[in-house]
Amino acid sequence: MRVLLDESIPRHLKNKLPGHQVVTVTEQGWRSKENGELLALASPVFDVFITADQKLQYQQNLASVDLAVIVLVAYKNRLVDYLPLVPEILETLDTIRTGQVVRLSAVPGSVDRAGRRKR
Repeated sequence: MRVLLDESIPRHLKNKLPGHQVVTVTEQGWRSKENGELLALASPVFDVFITADQKLQYQQNLASVDLAVIVLVAYKNRLVDYLPLVPEILETLDTIRTGQVVRLSAVPGSVDRAGRRKR
């Protein structure tokens, strides 16, 4: 998969996703782009967009872009907080399809990608 990591995600997470072509928004030269413009630019180049922006799916018309979106939820925006999600991210990258939005959470009590409450 061709994966774009949003500015909201620690850039070193890309090193934890072997087997995928992972590029950060900054590396792509798209830093500070608004979400709509960023998604339009990413759509023809990438398969999946990974972000921590929990409101993205409600603020943007994701049906208009040819991307899948993975939303990561953690207590803080540090690599160490996202590391427990790496196995789920890798599994999701193997199964996600264009147009899907999958939420993965490392926060107990939140909802996982199957809609179950995490403990």
